[in-house]
Amino acid sequence: MYDIILKKRNGGALTRQEIQFWVNGFVQDTIPDYQVAALLMAVFFQGLTPQETVYLTEAMIDSGEKLDLTHLPGTKADKHSTGGVGDKTTLVLAPLVASAGITMAKMSGRGLGHTGGTLDKLESIPGFHTDLSPEQFIGNVKNIGISVVGQTSNLVPADKKIYALRDVSATVDSVPLIAASVMSKKLAAGADVIVLDVKCGSGAFMKTPAQAEHLARMMVNIGRNMGKKVAAVISNMEQPLGYAVGNALEVKEAIHVLQGKGPKDIREICLYLAGEIFLLAGKVDNIHQGKTMAGELLDQGLALRKFREFVQAQGSNGGVVDDDKLLPEAKYRFSLVSEQDGFITKMETEAIGRAAMILGAGREKMGDLVDPGVGIVFYKKMGDWVNKGDTLAMIHANEEDKADKAKNILAQSIFLDKEQKQGDALIYGVITS
Repeated sequence: MYDIILKKRNGGALTRQEIQFWVNGFVQDTIPDYQVAALLMAVFFQGLTPQETVYLTEAMIDSGEKLDLTHLPGTKADKHSTGGVGDKTTLVLAPLVASAGITMAKMSGRGLGHTGGTLDKLESIPGFHTDLSPEQFIGNVKNIGISVVGQTSNLVPADKKIYALRDVSATVDSVPLIAASVMSKKLAAGADVIVLDVKCGSGAFMKTPAQAEHLARMMVNIGRNMGKKVAAVISNMEQPLGYAVGNALEVKEAIHVLQGKGPKDIREICLYLAGEIFLLAGKVDNIHQGKTMAGELLDQGLALRKFREFVQAQGSNGGVVDDDKLLPEAKYRFSLVSEQDGFITKMETEAIGRAAMILGAGREKMGDLVDPGVGIVFYKKMGDWVNKGDTLAMIHANEEDKADKAKNILAQSIFLDKEQKQGDALIYGVITS
């Protein structure tokens, strides 16, 4: 291990055998964490070649079980988002894709920090369970073409150990380590087609389109090298997606989109992601046809019908589809009122996510409990004109002191100007190679 650390410290490229050696040794506790931490820091400064990143991904996948979906009929698809504020796309996209006859057997995560987790959102639906047995998971996929569960402890155990060490050794924001972490879990989950939603902006891990493109190309390269059909959509996270931030509030908004209503930006990104999946799966010839097909499935109510089947199959009675008041609600409402006139020109989206976390909609560390009813609903977004006294957002809270803290953060997170600023497009582009 000393030789491997030295080689990488000096800028050398590690072989497949060297990478397998240290990953296996770390998982099996034959290599101490202080040596792996030293190697991770060397990787942070020296980077990994594209081939090294593929080798690392392979070694992480091989550290545990793999989900075998080959016996299921048709194309199996998966989607991953690098995380954002108000990002409820999976709630719309999964039933939308399944309604087209493409299997969505998805393993998702919980929220940590300012980004929300799909499992937390789904579990705000009364009766919904994400802790299905493998038999229930596969059964739902066979019967209705869709299931979403938490990642099993035996899937890519190397990623859990390496991430925990990255978290305490200041090596989280290494692009090749991020790429290997994401793709090891996606590839171990058995999908044929993978679409990645790589967020960039103030509410995302990648702050600029160039950074997002670098990560996207690396992840697509890994997937393609391992025989999968992969595309990455680079999307804007300079403001929350939709208007709602918070678990039950986001479920409500997602249902509105499935009903053919709801915010235009959520609908647009879901149509684009679905269109890319349909294109990779061979159902259409180009992205325009894919988006058109996805729009028809939404407008005809087929995606909503699939969402009802989905929540019923995972323990709910499906009543939230018809009555969103069945979702948990917070006790209090507090208005954030504008103190001046002007156009909204900037939203510090990461700070907005932090405000939602303080309310209880997210968790500061793993193990923290999430309050499903709390959150923030915005009334205005970037580019909108605001009069003094207008309500910018409504804070949904169960504790007044937390609401005060969140309100102070939000008041400093929204910037107004007399001149309107032209915002960036929602979709920056797509990476396929």
